[in-house]
Amino acid sequence: MVQMKKALIFGATGFVGSRLLNELLSSSDYGEVTAVARRKLGIVHTKLRALVGDYNSLPALKADLVGDEIFIALGTTRKATPDKADYYRVDHDYPVLAARIAKEQGARAVFLVSAVGANPHSKVFYVRTKGETERDIVALGFEHTHLFRPSMIMGNREEYRPLEKMFIAAFRAINPLLVDGLDKYRGMTGDDIARAMLRSATIETGKVNIYHWREMRLL
Repeated sequence: MVQMKKALIFGATGFVGSRLLNELLSSSDYGEVTAVARRKLGIVHTKLRALVGDYNSLPALKADLVGDEIFIALGTTRKATPDKADYYRVDHDYPVLAARIAKEQGARAVFLVSAVGANPHSKVFYVRTKGETERDIVALGFEHTHLFRPSMIMGNREEYRPLEKMFIAAFRAINPLLVDGLDKYRGMTGDDIARAMLRSATIETGKVNIYHWREMRLL
């Protein structure tokens, strides 16, 4: 009998994270899913252990952060978090801290939602932050590190984002034109990203694995 795995998930209230949580709870590969969020999830499931916490309270939750794999879908926007220091804490410090604690508690693999173009040497704050987050999580030395780099994330969000809706409409039109080396800039739905993350956990992979649009579609 194959023993079911335990998963940790951060960012379960977000656009990709909420879909990923549903995938984890529905999967027969996982017997327990521990979700850490800033507020109550409002979900009841026999597999689910919901913890309320954030960056500052995370060390106090360490004893409960036990899992075979950690899935990180944390992130914010400049509109929601205009202060750069606060933005960096959410997009870099929190994911790295969560991954570090999970590894100390025995996690063997980490799955991170990053972004296309992530580069720790970029002059652009957003992509540099994503690149530094990738770099510092890779440095933790998990047995397997999975970095997912979507471009535009498609789908209907609860919050009102008129500008983003315009970009999504534009991406639907230009997606077919993005071929060969440009296909990594194709938009993907939150559901497709979540399913790709879950499927990658079932495949024997290398030490560090990077997924753009094409690699996610092939999973």
